[in-house]
Amino acid sequence: MTADSATIEITLISHTNAGKTTLARTLLGRDIGEVRDAPHVTEIAEAHTLLQTEAGDVMRLWDTPGFGDSARLVQRLRLADNPIGWLLREVWDRYLDRPFWCSQQAVRAARDSSDVLLYLVSAAEDPRDAGYVGYEAQVLQWVDKPVVVLLNQVGPPRPAIEEQADAQRWSAHLKTLGVESDVLTLDAFARCWVQERVLLDTVGRHLPEHKRAAHARLVETWTTRNVERFVESMRTLAEQLAHAACDREPVTLPVTSAMQKLMHSVGLKHAERDAAHERAMKTLAERLETRIRGATDALTALHGLDGNAAQTVLDRLRTHFSVQQKVDEGRSALFGSVIMGALTGLKADIATGGLTLGGGMLAGGLIGGLTGAGVARGMNRLARAEHPEVRWSSDFLDALARSSVLRYLAVAHFGRGRGRYVEGEAPAFWREEVEQQHAAQATNLRAVWDTAVATPICDELVSALHDAVQKTTVATLQRLYPATVPEQLLAKSR
Repeated sequence: MTADSATIEITLISHTNAGKTTLARTLLGRDIGEVRDAPHVTEIAEAHTLLQTEAGDVMRLWDTPGFGDSARLVQRLRLADNPIGWLLREVWDRYLDRPFWCSQQAVRAARDSSDVLLYLVSAAEDPRDAGYVGYEAQVLQWVDKPVVVLLNQVGPPRPAIEEQADAQRWSAHLKTLGVESDVLTLDAFARCWVQERVLLDTVGRHLPEHKRAAHARLVETWTTRNVERFVESMRTLAEQLAHAACDREPVTLPVTSAMQKLMHSVGLKHAERDAAHERAMKTLAERLETRIRGATDALTALHGLDGNAAQTVLDRLRTHFSVQQKVDEGRSALFGSVIMGALTGLKADIATGGLTLGGGMLAGGLIGGLTGAGVARGMNRLARAEHPEVRWSSDFLDALARSSVLRYLAVAHFGRGRGRYVEGEAPAFWREEVEQQHAAQATNLRAVWDTAVATPICDELVSALHDAVQKTTVATLQRLYPATVPEQLLAKSR
């Protein structure tokens, strides 16, 4: 413990059933309290350690009961410091109207011990239409502590300019009510960890001078923890990509007669030979799916999510990154049958001369940027007469690298709460940003894929893939959330 160590108290307050406990779970990275769709679920103010340092600094997050009858609450607070007010609160309200008494206790606790208030509001509402906001502005003035407004329930992630418009609307309205505050977007269901740094920095600007050194140490602890998790996440993805690049599956060909060889040479393909290639490709595809699921499970574990989160991430990506492209009709028949047999959710539409990957696990979901031509080249049959085998093509691996970044974004935006993803959680503009940032690494990745053909040793590829995927992801985060990515990551990615 140092001479200037300190405890920083931040308190979540809001109208009842606005999602305070859900957001607290997301910020803490663990389940606390009770979350259900009902008013006054939280009855008492509860403190939880958000951050702490070896120097003895602590940042505590208070989860409080929501405000119910805000108009009546304002009237009670006006009487709070006289005997009549005490009698009404501690005798009448405490035993006959407990939710209302809890609201008063939360406000008094905020006034007595908080350094900064986090006032949670629903971005789904227009502030001018939310009648309780005017009364709660009076509550905030009574507490007389710095206020940071958090916009919750904003829906799917959106471009920054749209979120800024919501923040400006709420800021302007609260200012007319006498509340000067910073307004941040921090959804409990779909926020990214880099946005939490913005919250911490904003809190720091409102702290008294004697607590700012402690705050700086706490932020450094937060940064170190998150950078380490990010780097480990990138390594997980790099290892999955390395295994895919090095993977091979031998093709066991049937013994052919001289007549069968002659028929094949003039273009009459032998069904058994095609079946052998299909079996090899099916086996290769199944191994890739297993590794994708394993990598996703590892990512969710790193982010403190439960086991069901991995499947939810994959389901969401299938929904938002399905594609439909034309491919050669003959190749459609071959690849359609392989993918249908190997992977969940894929279907081949041979009748139209195309391959429809509507909601498919592999090409439709996790290979978001793959074109029809890329599907057709997805499996390379290496025509070595003595040992024929199949492997993934460079185009396919490029698409897999892009999809890995998309999968990371989906995990990094997974808020805890009730486990419900908001529709559109992996929006189209993510894909566009990833493709743009991936282009800067295309040459480096192509060199890795070429190395894998000549020397398929996974461990030798991981470092280069880690660097390429990390640079792509950092650049994407910087584009999605400008000026929020920690300098430590920016330095690693230069």
